[in-house]
Order: sequence, then C-alpha cells, then structure tokens
Amino acid sequence: MPGWGEPAGAEARAIGAVCGGVRIWSLYVPNGRKVDDPHYVYKLDWLARLRDSAQQWLGEPTALVGDWNIAPQDEDVYDMAAFAKDTHVTPPERAAFQRFIGLGLSDSFRLFEQPEKTFSWWDYRMLGFQKNQGLRIDHVLLSKPLAEQCTAAGIDRAPRKLERPSDHAPVWADIG
Repeated sequence: MPGWGEPAGAEARAIGAVCGGVRIWSLYVPNGRKVDDPHYVYKLDWLARLRDSAQQWLGEPTALVGDWNIAPQDEDVYDMAAFAKDTHVTPPERAAFQRFIGLGLSDSFRLFEQPEKTFSWWDYRMLGFQKNQGLRIDHVLLSKPLAEQCTAAGIDRAPRKLERPSDHAPVWADIG
C-alpha cells in the first residue's frame, strides 16, 4: 500500500480502483496471529492507516471489501468462549473496526436481517464447515452513497462446498 506508510518490503494487502465512479478497495487485513505477536501490532497500525486514508473517500461511492480478519460482534463467532483469548475478537480489533463504522461506513451485511450463525470463514480442521463452527470475518463496508443504494447483502456458502475450496466463502452486496 504505497502512501499508507508501509515500510519497504511490506506485505501486499490492498488494491484499489475507481470503476464507473465507484471506488473499490479489495483488502486483506493482516491476521494478527496471536495477541503477543508483532503482527498483532502491525494489524492495528495497518487498520489505523487505512482509516486515515478512507476518511478522504467517504463522500464518494466507496466500498472497502475483503478479508478483514475481525469478527465485529459476538454473534459473528460460533463460540466466543473458544476464541476469547484469540485474535479476530479482541477489544482493540473490534474497536478498530467500529472506527470505520464511526466514519460513516456501513457493514452491508448488517443492513438486512440475516439468518443466525451465518459465517464467512471455517477452519479446515475438525470439520469446521460441516459443523458450522465459523467466523464472519469477511466484510463489505459501504460509504453512505452506496449504502443508500444497497438492496441486499449476504454470504455465498456454495463455493465452500466444492472440492478443495478456500476456507472463506464469498461475501457480496447488491447495489441497485
């Protein structure tokens, strides 16, 4: 992410384009690994730099989409007790996500009523997908101009059922 204060040799984590007047950023937010790992601090710093940049785009149709590696609410986790001390659900990560909402971005998934236990990621181990033991860590955040035009949003589980799938399912938002 040149221009976002990344050091030389930093991990490629974002690509953006303006298409038809809509600014779209595809993101792969750092995982954080463990709370005591340097990547956790890197993740929080990366999110702060993204937020600082995102402020300038909020009046335009803008979508920040991808793997955020944050489950923003307890209902986005199949079992909070199992993740209570792990990344993806820590108060600093959730606060960083909420700061994007505070800027005026909308979590498109939450604009509509959704089934309980709807997740976008499942661990490959121990039949996580088959048992629906997942997390909702992939998000489509929309600026006000796009959120006002959003007619539906969800998670497509079908690709996750294929042979040799990703551990993530696609998330989507329909902009009318």
